Amino acid sequence: MRRSSTHLTPRARPLKRPRQARARFTVQAIYDAYVRIWQRDGWEGLTTRKVALETGIAVGTLYDYFPSKEALHSGYVRHCIERLLEKVEQRVVAPESLDSRVRLHRLIRLLGGLDRDQPSWFHPDMMRLEPLVADRKYQQRAYGELLAMWRRVLAACTDLPRPATPETVEALHLAVWGGRRYALQVGLEEERMVRWAEETERMCLLMLGLTSVETPA
Repeated sequence: MRRSSTHLTPRARPLKRPRQARARFTVQAIYDAYVRIWQRDGWEGLTTRKVALETGIAVGTLYDYFPSKEALHSGYVRHCIERLLEKVEQRVVAPESLDSRVRLHRLIRLLGGLDRDQPSWFHPDMMRLEPLVADRKYQQRAYGELLAMWRRVLAACTDLPRPATPETVEALHLAVWGGRRYALQVGLEEERMVRWAEETERMCLLMLGLTSVETPA
């Protein structure tokens, strides 16, 4: 039986965020160990003690940040979203010489997990864990951040034939992010994900007026 979001305990959330360089290095090492152990032993075989040993730190040091493996998972998901937002800002929004088609191509590949330089690792079981680590407030926060990311990308697309309406921006966000999550859940292999990304990119171009649909003969 799934735990209601109203039953989340403080142990399901990270205790603090790393501020100093040394602390950030330690937390990154914890995340790296977390991923290795999950890939090797699965979620059920993952413990905070294993993560501490694999990282080479004291269990108490890990508990300073993550009081449980659910809190560690919550922190990792948050870390992945932040890294994604940073990557989009660097590769899609910031460059000044890109036309809209290139920006959208890069964005869809990043959101689809197809960028080879993208460090985040995801597993379908992570969605099963959502009720344990995130309530609606935190999900809405992530939703708002990703929607704002779309707004920044489209604001950088200065060659659009017309400005995108707020409804179009939200529809694009829902279509792409929802498609990625569903594809992850059903385990689409990479070849099909590549085709999905190509068709999704075409859909985005159509919605933004950057190409036209050919009329069948």
